[in-house]
Amino acid sequence: MAEETTDLLINESELVEETSDALVDESEMSEEFYDFLSDRPVAEYWDGRPTYLQEWYSMVANFSTGHSRAWDVGTGNGIAAHGIAEFYDEVIATDISEVELEKARPHPIVTYMHTPPSMSDEELISKLGGEASLDVITVAQAIQYFDLPRFYSMVNRVLKPDGVIIVWGYNNKKSEFFFNGESGPKFFPQDLLWERLLESALPYRGPNVRDISDEYKTLPLPFEDVGIGGEGDPFNLIIPTRLTFEGFLEMARAWPDVAAAKDQGVDVLSEELIEEFRADWGDRPVDLIPRPFLFKGFMLAGALKKESMNVNGS
Repeated sequence: MAEETTDLLINESELVEETSDALVDESEMSEEFYDFLSDRPVAEYWDGRPTYLQEWYSMVANFSTGHSRAWDVGTGNGIAAHGIAEFYDEVIATDISEVELEKARPHPIVTYMHTPPSMSDEELISKLGGEASLDVITVAQAIQYFDLPRFYSMVNRVLKPDGVIIVWGYNNKKSEFFFNGESGPKFFPQDLLWERLLESALPYRGPNVRDISDEYKTLPLPFEDVGIGGEGDPFNLIIPTRLTFEGFLEMARAWPDVAAAKDQGVDVLSEELIEEFRADWGDRPVDLIPRPFLFKGFMLAGALKKESMNVNGS
């Protein structure tokens, strides 16, 4: 399965190398790289968050033998729920934030559900369809906020014996951004302005939020290896998208640490920093011309261990 599924995705080293070469000439980058992203309209960038390639969701679907019911945990505004809905009969998308769920776009087979921390495990299991009822559980850029022991215990109860859990995210410190400046295309493996913004927001991060700067290398995933993205060995991928300048600012404002700082009365995305970003963006109409971006992504996947199935009576 690993060999088949990895063929579906972009090879990180090849893409960075080829795209970096293309950046030598601005006109080539604009033509070739925008063609590569032509099926990803800017309107799909909901609330300043990267979307994922359709091949990614196809790979997720290939992991599970059944395709009846999926649970997208920490769904936010539902980007991942919409993606996996193309491959499953029903998607239950949950989040502890009612504010996030209010931003979610409707989908005929996606059921959005508010699940506050006060909800009991038994009530949640019932709402999900009962024990051993789910073919796949997905978590997109959210697991760092979870109570992992409680969540993994829930996974063991609601996942079918042949089901899978798949978690993925993108790095908040080593995203690879492409900018077109006045002096021509520029490639920043680690953009300094972005780093400055995130470092200034770091002190406002919640005390229980897990650091994912190691790209899930130390994230516990107590499940059976499925041949790709096992515990301690995350599968890496590149997530391409494109943003207008306003879309970029929406992404920056929505970044968890930046938003946490704002909630505490500190606006780390100051007008001065915005103007620096604007200058770095280039002299084209910044609110009209989208720029290509690359995000470094990483994924872990697993299946129920036999002892867990025995305990659950499966």
